[in-house]
Amino acid sequence: MSELTDVSKEKLVTDLKVVVADAEELLRMTASQAGDKVTELRHKVQDHLDSARASLTEAQAAAIDKAKQVGHAADDYVHENPWRSVGIAAGVGLFVGLLIGRR
Repeated sequence: MSELTDVSKEKLVTDLKVVVADAEELLRMTASQAGDKVTELRHKVQDHLDSARASLTEAQAAAIDKAKQVGHAADDYVHENPWRSVGIAAGVGLFVGLLIGRR
């Protein structure tokens, strides 16, 4: 379940980056438009984009920290249980080999 959540978070971050890029392009394309309402709307959208960009940066940093924590936990486990880790790796390798061999 955690792996699915991580994939969903990564997809969400990627999708939000695309939306931010599209909105920035839209702002550039409407830069020549005149009028108080358009100018006000452009400033409002730019503020929201800046906020979204900051949130994306924070989410990306949190994901990197979480990945580092998982990596350290796996490293600690392998150092504490080297033979068990070798056995697990061999079992996974055997299982993958059997799956590939069936094709």
